[in-house]
Amino acid sequence: MSTDAQAAPQETTPAQTLLPLVVPALVTGVVCSLLFLGVSELAEQLQNVLWKDLPDALGIGGYSSLWMIVMLTATGVLVGLVVWKAPGHAGPDPATVGLASGPLPPLVLPGLLVATALMLAGGPSLGPENPIIAANVGLAFWLGSKAMPTAPAVLWGTLAEAATLGALFGTPVAAALVISEALAGKPMKGSLWDALFAPLIAAATGALTTTLVAHPTFDLGLPSFTRPGWSDLLAALVIASAAAVLGMAAVYAFPFTHTAFGRLRHPMLMLPVGGLVLGLLGALGGHLTLFKGLHEVAELAADPDGWSAGQFALMTVVKLAALLIAASCGFRGGRIFPAVFIGTAFGLLAHALVPGVAPAVGVSAGVLGILLAITRQGWVSLFVAAVLVASPAILTLLCIASLPAWLLVTGRPQMQLHDDGTALR
Repeated sequence: MSTDAQAAPQETTPAQTLLPLVVPALVTGVVCSLLFLGVSELAEQLQNVLWKDLPDALGIGGYSSLWMIVMLTATGVLVGLVVWKAPGHAGPDPATVGLASGPLPPLVLPGLLVATALMLAGGPSLGPENPIIAANVGLAFWLGSKAMPTAPAVLWGTLAEAATLGALFGTPVAAALVISEALAGKPMKGSLWDALFAPLIAAATGALTTTLVAHPTFDLGLPSFTRPGWSDLLAALVIASAAAVLGMAAVYAFPFTHTAFGRLRHPMLMLPVGGLVLGLLGALGGHLTLFKGLHEVAELAADPDGWSAGQFALMTVVKLAALLIAASCGFRGGRIFPAVFIGTAFGLLAHALVPGVAPAVGVSAGVLGILLAITRQGWVSLFVAAVLVASPAILTLLCIASLPAWLLVTGRPQMQLHDDGTALR
């Protein structure tokens, strides 16, 4: 008895069809990485001026409550000006877009990049991923359509997205997982690896460029975890599911906070008010709850026992609220990196409450649950959770823990809205 697959062998793509894609993919990888690195470097230099040089010159503590409130509010004013006056208003409402987006007109890209750099430097709890991907997709589409007008338009968006993901994470694996997940269930010509051939080149080139220039690492250096036991499995199941529930609380609140800021109508009201709220949250939670959270996560992980359970709980709640406010009021940014901080603080809270919970298990399971709720992308959530602890032994626990956590989030509203403000499912 023959199966359908045996009766109709899968069509393959000849090598001569794939080879012309190599050079465009290489160029896209380098350009997308350099744009990401340039915006990141600009934001970092500006952050040093705003949070170190300027308060030192004024004799004010850089992370005093007053300075945090002033700086976050001022960031809201500056980003509000860009959104108000820049061509295209620095892109669409960030609450309505995810990682993947259609190409933006070239005139919109400068405003989007300026708004992103100001946001990263000023302290709101968002990462660079969404606007950098959008900018790179728009730039690749514009330049690629001029250089190779006969190439399919979708090619440039796929290459740019893959290249930027590779650059962001310093590895092409994340890009391969995202694109594979996007291709699932879609008809395509040739095998999966045919479809991934050019995006993987772009992602690998973007990752290598970032690695050579900036030497990024996601390994938090937590105490080594080598041999999981039944108690570790139970901890991973409970923590990942609890983190998913916590993340879903923010997802369900998202349309309401977005509507509340929308009533202010004007970006020069929405963003400064949002910045003020973020400043008050920063004053409550401390300076570690500011910014995208990647460097702050490393500071937490460097001393897993350095804070009490109450402090970890406070940082978890404040950072989640800050992510919700920043994503609702119009700041241009993504949600993956602040979600990593939330998951890390939540996992270390579990370790503080139950010392038998290994920090590596708590952190990876907490990050997994939060990312599943906020991104709704299973492979990326697993990848990010695993890469933080760099322990092959953790993978089995995470794969099992992802199953009940996924049941808690699948089919429910996402942290992304339709244009009318209703939640995307």
